[in-house]
Amino acid sequence: MISLAQLNAASDEAFVSQLGGLYEHSEWVARAILGQRPFLSLQDLQRALHDEVERSSLEAKLVLIRAHPDLAGKLARAGKLTEESTREQAGLGLDRLNEEEYQQFSARNERYREIFGFPFIICARMTTKQGVMAAFDARLGNSVTAEIAEALVQIHDIARLRLLDAVNE
Repeated sequence: MISLAQLNAASDEAFVSQLGGLYEHSEWVARAILGQRPFLSLQDLQRALHDEVERSSLEAKLVLIRAHPDLAGKLARAGKLTEESTREQAGLGLDRLNEEEYQQFSARNERYREIFGFPFIICARMTTKQGVMAAFDARLGNSVTAEIAEALVQIHDIARLRLLDAVNE
């Protein structure tokens, strides 16, 4: 963990390295706010990251959304998730699904991707395995626009919790 003061004083590359994983495979978010330093609080830093994503184009938002893995998907089974995603999915027990549960997740992931063209995203640290399944079912009826908005809400929650794990005041 790094302090906010150390992060503010860090080189550009160290700053991006420290925060680059907050938004899955999307270092561009951290890189874009370099010039806004120094941040006076974690809340200010989190707001800057959030606002950078929200200001980005629809295409950039879709790239960000698509950078996330499927829940309990093939990458997870192959051990190829980021350290953060591995820990978050394991916290829900998604790394210990039996074959029937894995098939249920796989079917929902596939259906969701067919409808929306990107992976289902939920902040695993703020729900349960049953909550994920209920959210899958509820959100399959949403419009693409509503799901893009919801995916971004979930991504911001994930990034906020990752920030709290990485930086202290």
